[in-house]
Parts: sequence; structure tokens; C-alpha cells
Amino acid sequence: MIKRLKALFHPEQYQGWGKTQRYFEGWYYKVVNAEETKAFAFIPGIAMDENGKQQAFVQVLDGRKRTAEYHKFDATEFRPLDGKFEISLANNFFSGNTLRLDLPTAQGQLSFHQQRPWPSHLYSPGIMGPFSFVPFMECYHGILSMDHIIEGQLTIHGETIDFDNGRGYMEKDWGHSFPSAYFWMQTNHFSQPGISLKASVANITWLGSSFVGHIAGIWLHNRLIQFTTYNGSKLIKSVADKEKVELIMENANHRLEILAHRETATLLASPIAGFMDGRIEESMTSTIDVLLIDKKKKTILLHDIGRNAGLEVAGNIESIFIDKIR
Repeated sequence: MIKRLKALFHPEQYQGWGKTQRYFEGWYYKVVNAEETKAFAFIPGIAMDENGKQQAFVQVLDGRKRTAEYHKFDATEFRPLDGKFEISLANNFFSGNTLRLDLPTAQGQLSFHQQRPWPSHLYSPGIMGPFSFVPFMECYHGILSMDHIIEGQLTIHGETIDFDNGRGYMEKDWGHSFPSAYFWMQTNHFSQPGISLKASVANITWLGSSFVGHIAGIWLHNRLIQFTTYNGSKLIKSVADKEKVELIMENANHRLEILAHRETATLLASPIAGFMDGRIEESMTSTIDVLLIDKKKKTILLHDIGRNAGLEVAGNIESIFIDKIR
């Protein structure tokens, strides 16, 4: 219990202390080389089903080739560090500034610099805000870094790839299941460096019912502009079809308009009741049109297109459709 309470205020750390069933926790490392010819996501984690069966894993998503691999490990090989974000998984290692792989198809080490984490406060630990303190959420979320610089090399299927001066992104999820419906998107490749977008809309179960929750943030000019359910931001539009996802959000000072263009996606394993028995589809080659407006000054702060975008559209998405413009 003490370990869990300490970790609560540090979302990047392992949150599953004392958990033995119906639980998952996974970290998502996105890496793109400087030339933007290679894009991968590495997802280490732990999963426990309703009967206490456990397994650890590392998923590897090749965004350009649109392939995915699931490397399974015995749960005893998953070793999180108490009080610090460090995860050892067999001969693999994951932390906030290092990724070291020793998989049958991927080996090497990357280091990360100039990370941009989502701010955390005692009253609002990370991107979940006050929802971090609610004990019965089906899925919790954390942003480890909106954007950072990569150094190092990886050898993947015999090909050595140089990631020096590439860009990366890190986040995580934990709980027992992904939401029944959600949009998720992320990009930190715009016409200028130092700009990053993350946005999601999901069906959130709540006390026997549900509501549509939203979280978005834009890292721009060394500040994070937030649009979240708990800070009073409004979700004005949330719709999708086979070709695109449209989101519009507003807070007291800003209006955010997003048009994400869907591309061919790759199947990944996802948690259901703690175990990785579900399937979701993710693209790493989407583009996202972004318009950010300062409502008070009536000026455009950002009008750009994000490249190498991660995009997931999952579940009964009609349940999260909102259009207050009509």
C-alpha cells in the first residue's frame, strides 16, 4: 500500500504494487529517426487476468512496414524499481531517459534528452488530474514526455538504424481494460521543432454509467496549453468516418480544431480484464491538421500539419460522437 501511494504522485512509475489479477500496465515509446524514414513504437508491460495468470511482454510496432510483434516473458522477469521509474524485463531496460532492447528481432540502446513531461501537482498528478485519485477507473493514463531528442542506434531484423537527433514521445496506461470506444492521436513533427500534440476522446465508465471524456495538450513555445474534462474545457465536436477524425475543443482562452487523416493501421494487442486478449489498430503514418486560436486576442497561434502521427480509432465510436455545431 505504501509503495502504491508513493507511486500515485509519479504516474511514470509502476502503479501495480500489490496487484495480482485483473490488471495491466504498459509504457509506450515512440521513436522516429531524424530523416523520418523509420518509425517504431516499443511497448513493454505486465498483464494479469481474472484468475491470476500473469505474463510480461514487449510489443514492437514498425510504423512504416505496418507490422507488429508480441514478445512474451514470464512475469517473474518483470522487475520494477520502487520509488523510481526503472523497469527491467529480462535483459531489456526501460526508464524515462533510456531504452535498452535485447529481443530476438531488436537490439540496441537509445537515450532521450530534453523531455517535456505533462506537469504534475499534489492536487493533480499528471494528465489524469483529480481523476488520478478515483480508485475504480477502468483505465488510467500518463504522459511521460510530449517531445524529446533521441540518441543511439537499434538493430532491427538485422538492419542497424541510427536514431541520433530523432524525435520521441512517451506515455503509459494502466488499469484493467481500455475504454469501450476512443480516439487517440499524437504527433510531434510539425514545420518547426518543439511543437507537440496529444489528443484523445473516450467513453469513460462511471458509477454504473458512462460519459464522454476528453484530454488534449499542445506543447507550443515552451508552454503546454491544456484541454481536459476536469479543467472546464468543452468538447464541441468529436466525429469520425473511414477517412478522418474531427475534434474541436475550447477552454477559456483557446479553441483547438483537429482534422486527423486516417491511414492503413496495424493490429496491436490490448487489455481486456487485465489480459492482452483484445485487438486495436494503430497507424503511425497519419497526418493531422491543427488549428489553435487565441479567442481573446482573435489570433491564430498555430496552423500546421503534424506528420508521423500515431492514430487509433477503436470500439463503438458512435458512442463518443458529439457535434454541438449543428
